[in-house]
Amino acid sequence: MHRHHDLGPSYRGTVMLDLGGDTGALIIHTGRELRGREIEISRADREGPRTHSAVRERHVLDGVFHSAVYPDLEAGVYTVWWDDDTSAGAISVTGGAITEFVWPTSSPPRTD
Repeated sequence: MHRHHDLGPSYRGTVMLDLGGDTGALIIHTGRELRGREIEISRADREGPRTHSAVRERHVLDGVFHSAVYPDLEAGVYTVWWDDDTSAGAISVTGGAITEFVWPTSSPPRTD
């Protein structure tokens, strides 16, 4: 289920990422229109619960961006969920690194 939050912006230096060893981070870049929406991800190689993060306005040195941040992920392949049943894509998270994913601009085709 994708919920919506009314969260204020985050500012430079307010997000901590835990990187190193087998731990990486994921940033999903979106457009402004997704501000407040939760985006779910899950490990692609095993069953288990999904985790989510809300898209927030992020003020950084280079300007203002909208993104969901997953700061502490075990290295591996993750599915990014468009909705409860449709994948928006897959991304490989590497330990010690930040992985970036650009949210699709249109709905991916359903596979059911």
